[in-house]
Amino acid sequence: MFKVEVFTSPSCPYCPMAERVVEEAKQEVGADMEVEVVNIMNDRQRAIDYNIMAVPAIAINGVVAFVGAPTFEELMAKLRGL
Repeated sequence: MFKVEVFTSPSCPYCPMAERVVEEAKQEVGADMEVEVVNIMNDRQRAIDYNIMAVPAIAINGVVAFVGAPTFEELMAKLRGL
């Protein structure tokens, strides 16, 4: 089971791409992957707790795995390695 959190901001031009890649991965992985999109403007404390300084950022099972939007292949490789 994977919990993937995508940290975004409304003004970020790259965040929609990160969200899309995570959704594509969810379609590939299926029910074993839970996805949560976290708007840092609404949940700033969680971003601080993860020490996130830039968005998009992607955390997998509570650990920041990417800062910036990964490719689908990069994300899938990371998930397979866990």
